[in-house]
Amino acid sequence: QVQLAEPGGGLVQAGGSLRLSCAASGVRTRINDMGWYRQAPGKQRELVATIRSGRQTNYADSVKGRFTISRDNAKNTVYLQMNSLKPEDTAVYHCNVLVSTGWGKSDDYWGQGTQVTVSS
Repeated sequence: QVQLAEPGGGLVQAGGSLRLSCAASGVRTRINDMGWYRQAPGKQRELVATIRSGRQTNYADSVKGRFTISRDNAKNTVYLQMNSLKPEDTAVYHCNVLVSTGWGKSDDYWGQGTQVTVSS
């Protein structure tokens, strides 16, 4: 059973930085895409950033130039470096991984979420 562990998160002042990490355990094949999503109170979950196995990245317009997603395939871990944080970045951040099951298919796994709060 694949499990995701998300230490990190916390309270930071506007303009500050935080680094999130998400480590996947129990993976017996390989991880395809990895990503971060967030959900603010009263809002739908939205994409923050994704990174493919070939390290191609994709970012939400609202975080471009401030956030950087990276991955360590040897550790099955994805990171999100968040700089120049704004109060509107406050949300619960969830990691997501797509684990290959063969035949071009993947299983979808989500972390439990970590709270990021940015004070003004």
